[in-house]
Amino acid sequence: MKQFKTLLLATALCIGTVSFTQAQSKIAHINTQELITAMPEYKAAQAQLETLTKSYQTEIQNMATEYQNKIKQYEAEAPTKTDEENAKRGQEIQGMQENIRQYQGQAQQDMQTKEMDLLKPITEKAKLAILKVSRAQGFDYVLDSAQGVAILTDGKNLLDDVKKELGI
Repeated sequence: MKQFKTLLLATALCIGTVSFTQAQSKIAHINTQELITAMPEYKAAQAQLETLTKSYQTEIQNMATEYQNKIKQYEAEAPTKTDEENAKRGQEIQGMQENIRQYQGQAQQDMQTKEMDLLKPITEKAKLAILKVSRAQGFDYVLDSAQGVAILTDGKNLLDDVKKELGI
């Protein structure tokens, strides 16, 4: 009977140990920001955004130059014009100024929309590669260390494996 109790206790301990080991999850980490910035698609998207930014800046600069020239012209001609004409000119200048502000706001919205449109497929591709590598290596969780916080000290860093998967 004493041997039976000892055998039962040993069996229970073995089952508990096996269950505990199987319950532990495998965790890895990756810096997604570093991964995305290393992707060639990201570099191409950045080049497109820079081109678009320069075109908007050029257009805004042209509008501002036209606005400044109009102000100088009106200031020079103001003494020879009637009060009614000067008031109309003042309204025209205010309209130009408002148009510049509206264009700047629209340009900023367009830039944000374009950036989101360009980055969405890149982040999706990175996410799929992370999932593929993490599943192939048997990880249950992959944490993002892009926030500058060291999440794991002993977990596996998947960055090099995912870069290899993407051909970077």
